[in-house]
Formats: sequence, structure tokens, C-alpha cells
Amino acid sequence: MARILVVEDEEDIAMMLADDLRLEGHVLEVVGDGASAAVRGREDGWDLIVLDVMLPIKDGFEVCRELRKSGVRTPIILLTAKSHEADKIMGLDLGADDYVTKPFNPRELRARVRALLRRAEGDAGARLRFGDIEIDPARCEVHAGGRLVDMTPMEFKLLLVFARNRGHVLSRDKLIDLAWGRDTYITDRAVDAHIVNLRRKIEPNATEPRHIVSVRGMGYRFDE
Repeated sequence: MARILVVEDEEDIAMMLADDLRLEGHVLEVVGDGASAAVRGREDGWDLIVLDVMLPIKDGFEVCRELRKSGVRTPIILLTAKSHEADKIMGLDLGADDYVTKPFNPRELRARVRALLRRAEGDAGARLRFGDIEIDPARCEVHAGGRLVDMTPMEFKLLLVFARNRGHVLSRDKLIDLAWGRDTYITDRAVDAHIVNLRRKIEPNATEPRHIVSVRGMGYRFDE
């Protein structure tokens, strides 16, 4: 099951896409204009964005450009009635991962969605490195300076969330959503306690953290 943001202003096409992808087991949200897409697309938790090019307020090219410029790595499939080769090249150059021309075969779109989700899942399993720290998501292991770091499952999930969102300020509420889950009740103090423990295990000096940095009044940011 994936969380997919569908951006389409034609109601009948949007409903068709949503119904079709929900039958595949995915969770869908639909927005109908480029301004809303630029805002919602920046939020964490999306596995895929299906983005129409011809949109009110901002077109899909502009939305794609803004999302990539802001550091969003979510896979994007562009939908458009345009068939000119230059438009396809433009979309891919702006950072889109795939391009489907309307009218499209729903089976083809589903296949492309599955392919992109598989690719993203493979990327998610790739090792992450920062400083002398290496995270292996596939083995759920962390090495620091070549030694294996003993971590609880929650500490590992929290570190993985930070590493995959490096450079972005994450509020405590956002960390709870991404690491514990949206329906989990946990206090801010408990989040802070986990971060203190995590710093002790990965920071050269836990009292002056280099990687997990506090941003006053906002939350935490992970720096390389």
C-alpha cells in the first residue's frame, strides 16, 4: 500500500484515477490546482505524486520545478494531453520520473505506478552515509567508525527518518507521524528523550551535536 497524491483538475479523470488506484490497495488524496499541489507535495509521507500538467493557478511543470527545488524526492508521474517531444523532455529535465500522455490506458498507468514504487522501494533500501556513520536499512544496522552501534528498533527508525529528511527541520509532531505513526500517542518529552539517547550513540560529542541539531521553537534538523 502506498500513499499517492493525485493532482488533476478534471473531475471525471481525477475520480477515475482515484478509484482505479484505490482498487490496487493504495491510499489516495486528490487536489485540483497547482498551488495546492505545491503545498501538499512538500509534506512528508507521499510515496508517489501523479501530476497533471494543465492545471489552474500553476501548471504541472512549475509545480514539479518547485518541488524538486525544495528538495522533495518523491517520484513524480506527469500526465498531459500534450504529445510534443519537447514537452516530455522538459518534464523529465525538471525532475519528473515518468511521463504519460492523455488519453492513457489505465492498465499502463497502473504498471508505471508499480514500477516507480518498486524503484523507490529499492532506493529506500540503499545504504546511507554521513561522516563516519553508515546506515543499512536492509539489515537494520548502524555502524560508526566501523563498529556496530547497539540501537533499539525505535532509535533506528528515528535515525532513518532524520537521515532521509536531512537538511529539513522536523517538528516533534512530524517526527511522531513519520517514526511512530499518525495514530500513536507519545509526548514531546518522550521524543526528546529518544533523541538524547540517539545523540549519545552517534554524535562525536553528544553535548554539542553535529548531526541532530535543535532548532529553537521548531524542532530538529539533521545535518551531515
